[in-house]
Amino acid sequence: MLIYNAEIHTMGTAGVIEKGWIETENGKIKAIGEGAPLSVGRDSLDARGGMLLPGFIDAHTHLGIIENGLDFEGDDCNESTDPFTPQMRAVDGINPFDRCFEEARMRGITAAASSPGSANACGGEIAVIKTYGRRVDDMLVKKCGIKFALGENPKNVYNGREETPITRMAITALIREGLYKAKRYVHDMDSYYSDSENYDPPEYDIKCEALMPLLDRKIKAFFHCHRADDICTAMRIAKEFGLDPVIIHGTDGYKIADIIAEEKIPVICGPLICDRCKPEMQGLELKNAAVLHENGAEIAVCTDHTVIPIQYLPLSAQAAVKGGLSFDEAVRTITVNPARILGIDDTTGSLAEGMDADLQLYRKGENPLDLMSEPQLVMINGNICRREV
Repeated sequence: MLIYNAEIHTMGTAGVIEKGWIETENGKIKAIGEGAPLSVGRDSLDARGGMLLPGFIDAHTHLGIIENGLDFEGDDCNESTDPFTPQMRAVDGINPFDRCFEEARMRGITAAASSPGSANACGGEIAVIKTYGRRVDDMLVKKCGIKFALGENPKNVYNGREETPITRMAITALIREGLYKAKRYVHDMDSYYSDSENYDPPEYDIKCEALMPLLDRKIKAFFHCHRADDICTAMRIAKEFGLDPVIIHGTDGYKIADIIAEEKIPVICGPLICDRCKPEMQGLELKNAAVLHENGAEIAVCTDHTVIPIQYLPLSAQAAVKGGLSFDEAVRTITVNPARILGIDDTTGSLAEGMDADLQLYRKGENPLDLMSEPQLVMINGNICRREV
């Protein structure tokens, strides 16, 4: 398919192409250029000066793992019978037929990280998925990391049962214990592979197996934390075990923005358009993303769907603009920035030759972050999911 006469915001090195064209083929971007294309075929689309963007990416959700309008029956987010469950995989709980996938597509959201929840000190493996498809295995882009949670959520869940952990100390101790066990497991495995005559393999441990890629920095450690002290605890754990950390929520991030920037830890900010529903969110301010960015921290904006429905991801980025972030940077927080944080920027998050054909088109003069805006065209892997021309 050829789209021409478009204002192309590539979100990459090419910047903004004021009047350009883009051609897709076999689910990829075949070519992109400035000016008029050499020829225009039947399946071509005249953008009429409209804004062409990469598809939006929500860096933190529970999409498909907490289903729309259902209670326990459709909630597969937290295996809260055990406070440390790195072996849980989001892909095993995602229902791609949940109607929220369609609501995401219709608003130009082409990919999302769907995560186990924050009831446990360690919740499990996060999956980055496209929002188009009928089988999660075909929608999967990457298993990007392990979800940890610090602070109020695990405290609340296990305090009601009079089980550990009920303090921040116990939460951190559980994480540390699990990571040390995995580290020793790796050592014992290496000893066996290097000298199988003198060493036996360790007894199979599914939790340690799940954490091995984390210790090798093949995937990232995503820490749910709101308060500044919990953010610093995440830093402490990451340093102790040589992890590649990401902060989810980071509500108090603006209080220690210079420290976060110095440590070069990305922050996925959100939810933004919500109330201060629990004590550790009392510091919630719309300025958070802007202050973090001004200090040099890499940021993304998320909905935390189902907390905020995923179709309001662009509105969440607009809320960050109200808090002081520029429009251009706000668009980056839901395109190229989350792609980079999630480790999928080699295939999506920007528009360039060879990238996945995940894109959206808005009419000329329309603000893609505005509540009333709707894309007239949405493509995911080259599949037309919405077309209104």
